[in-house]
Amino acid sequence: MASEGGHGPQTTSDYISHHLQNLQVCKDASGEWVWNHCAGNPLTINVDSMFWSVLLGLLFVTLFRRVANKSSADKPSRFQAFVEIIVEFVDSSVKDTFHGKSRLIAPLAMTIFVWVFLMNLMDLVPVDWIPMAAGAAGVPYMKVVPTTDVNVTFGMSIAVFFLIIYYTISNKGVLGFIGELTLHPIAPPLKGPGIIAAPFIIAFNFILESVALLAKPVSLSLRLFGNMFAGELIFILIALIGWYQLPLHFGWAVFHILIVTLQAFIFMMLTIVYLSLASESH
Repeated sequence: MASEGGHGPQTTSDYISHHLQNLQVCKDASGEWVWNHCAGNPLTINVDSMFWSVLLGLLFVTLFRRVANKSSADKPSRFQAFVEIIVEFVDSSVKDTFHGKSRLIAPLAMTIFVWVFLMNLMDLVPVDWIPMAAGAAGVPYMKVVPTTDVNVTFGMSIAVFFLIIYYTISNKGVLGFIGELTLHPIAPPLKGPGIIAAPFIIAFNFILESVALLAKPVSLSLRLFGNMFAGELIFILIALIGWYQLPLHFGWAVFHILIVTLQAFIFMMLTIVYLSLASESH
């Protein structure tokens, strides 16, 4: 059965599966590196996700560094004005949300917003263009939207998680960090007959707060992944229509620009909020 979009002798299921498959490499049982035979291997590397995320990160650094080196107060270029709008937007967001003192937060927020936005923006590239070009070059699979790979989004959220722990210990000390996990939200009695229940209350607090702490990176990664994966899947389904896809593709792309920007903004803002909470005493 040929696909309805004229994509060769593929079924609809084959076409969708092909576009959702990462280019993977891993070591097999004999220790040899193999391509695209990595099902169930936890050490699998999604090469396309790493390539596009690193490439877009370098693009971000290169463009912003070029603007910084060639900035002019008298005759700013249009791109410089655009970059300054982004910088001012992120700076105001940090000032309104982060109540601690750190020189890292604003650059971190800027990096997250622009980098995630660029990765999300790849979803607007027609789904067949780059995979077909890669196939012509002998590369069987090519996913171009890194944020549709849960490994990428979870990797970023894990970095934020470690920063949360670092800022908590840095601002409140090890005892303060332990206290947040054990003495809230129910304050255990420290004297009187009720002290007998203190160990149980502390254990309950620890379980409750540990779940809340671990939920931060999980929700951060899955929110971004889920929204972008759903958007990519809709583009793939639209592509199955064939040439009649153009009006639908354009309409969904216009709407998807809002999702692309909003998801980058949400990831940035939640990171700032989490780090702000880690820096505050309450």
